[in-house]
Amino acid sequence: MSERSAQVTIAAGYSATEWELLTGLPGRVIVVAARSGPGDAYPSVAAGLAGLDAVAAGRVFDSDLIRAVVAAIYARHDGAPETSAGPGDGVDLLAACRTAVRVLERRADPADSAAYRQWVQSVGARVCRTASAVVPDAALAPADRRFLDRLGGALALR
Repeated sequence: MSERSAQVTIAAGYSATEWELLTGLPGRVIVVAARSGPGDAYPSVAAGLAGLDAVAAGRVFDSDLIRAVVAAIYARHDGAPETSAGPGDGVDLLAACRTAVRVLERRADPADSAAYRQWVQSVGARVCRTASAVVPDAALAPADRRFLDRLGGALALR
């Protein structure tokens, strides 16, 4: 089976809404994690780029689901208009994560489900680590730590 047909087969196991959720979630994590907080003078460009790099790293993961999601993310950026409602805020993101967990419980192989959830968490962690690296003491900011804890909980990793 070719890589393209494997991606189509995986996507076919999900409704259009479910697939949009799974393919949109990593980007939403990047946007929410990279947002500067009140009084934060540091730009989030480097953090956003780190998140994109973490998404791209999914191309070589040992999970068919993650590779299919990454392929769909890259395929979607062919000039077609975005169909999702946008990233929303942290509360919306965490609700979307909990919904994704329920979708994965119903539809995905348990190993693919765990890999996807850990990958999404790693995208957020990469963004937060990069954002915190511009702070002089390079410690993970308390807000980033709280965000990652909440993200892990919503992804059923804690």
